[in-house]
Amino acid sequence: MYTTTNTFKFTYLFLLLLFTTFSFAQSSARYTVTFTGLWNSMDHGMLPSNDHWSPLVGTTHNSNVTFWEVGQLASPGIEDVAEIGDSDDLFLEIDAAILNGDAGVAINELNEGFNPNEAMGTSIIMDIIVSEDFPLLTLITMIAPSPDWFAGINSFSLLDGSNNWKTIIPPIDMFPYDAGTEDGMGYSTDNSSTSPQALILSRAGVTPFNNQPVGTLTITFEELLSVETESFQNSIRISPNPASDVIRISNNSTSTLNAIYIYDIVGNLVHKIDSNISGNTISIQRNELGSGLYLVNIMSENGQSITKKLILN
Repeated sequence: MYTTTNTFKFTYLFLLLLFTTFSFAQSSARYTVTFTGLWNSMDHGMLPSNDHWSPLVGTTHNSNVTFWEVGQLASPGIEDVAEIGDSDDLFLEIDAAILNGDAGVAINELNEGFNPNEAMGTSIIMDIIVSEDFPLLTLITMIAPSPDWFAGINSFSLLDGSNNWKTIIPPIDMFPYDAGTEDGMGYSTDNSSTSPQALILSRAGVTPFNNQPVGTLTITFEELLSVETESFQNSIRISPNPASDVIRISNNSTSTLNAIYIYDIVGNLVHKIDSNISGNTISIQRNELGSGLYLVNIMSENGQSITKKLILN
């Protein structure tokens, strides 16, 4: 049985506030990811009665960090996702990469409408904001139940060879992998740990799977978000910060704002204003937003965009 939480320890949030700068370099883009399960009995053996996927989780990052790779040992976070579908430790590893300046934001798909997300189900992650600083996408989901099998992508670049955002991306076939952390040949979670730990390997063509993919990943380019300028960056203020009730955004630039998006730390869009933005000060009611760290993406009418941190008490 897996659990999913979007709450991180206060210590990590405090460190992120102190040491992390979330910037979108020269430009950023918005993508939507759609995962479609193709896990079926004809290609992958008789499925268990409770076949499902754990929530699709991951992050955007740069080439200084790798979260999983064939031929390498699985980290504790990858092990937990692969064995029990629990992403808590993986998010702590992502937090550490964010703290080191090597990752953007964590990504979490909440399985809305699929509980559990059945073998042939579809799930969608919207509003993934990717910057030039962190153009690589890593995602993982557990094939559940199983010893330690998963599907995912590792360090997929959303920039092309000319450092332009990819706007047309063919569907990506998703194949099964073995995390190398638990023994077992069938769809069961009741197995002994692999000792010593083995390397991550492909299970394509290995019982119970054949060479057919277990899913497809469709990455859809939605829009180019920003060409950031220093003057715009320095002209936007959020106050108070930390905030308890009303959030005020002051615009001292010569540009009119046309959109404000607030994301939680795992990349979910939780509030937006995209019409009737006028004046030098915009007030936003906190409403039902919980305590924690948020990212506020502020866009101007001429395409400039910045992202600032916001803490709600």
